[in-house]
Amino acid sequence: MTDALRGSLEATLLAAVAACRDGASGLDVRQAVIDRTGRCYAVGAIYTVLQRLEAKGWVTARVAEARPVRGGRARRLFTVTADGRQALEAFRLRAAAAWALPIPLTEELC
Repeated sequence: MTDALRGSLEATLLAAVAACRDGASGLDVRQAVIDRTGRCYAVGAIYTVLQRLEAKGWVTARVAEARPVRGGRARRLFTVTADGRQALEAFRLRAAAAWALPIPLTEELC
């Protein structure tokens, strides 16, 4: 792996691409994130993170045929790579370990 996941948005998008399985467009990924988290990110933010994940080798993209509607554009479909699955699992394990720490949620931390 070339780099750790930078934060929860990268992890969330990587998980959303993995959940879509057979290739997901940026808009599919955005909708999956909205459905699962209730958070609505700008389309530009989604594509920026997807490009970052692609540069790391954690997702691949292929161009699909244009949609059969007037003015339909070709779409880029993203799929998680084996390295991407390893990065997502490593993030999951780190998050689980962090949440397992004995932190009193009712007292002030500082």
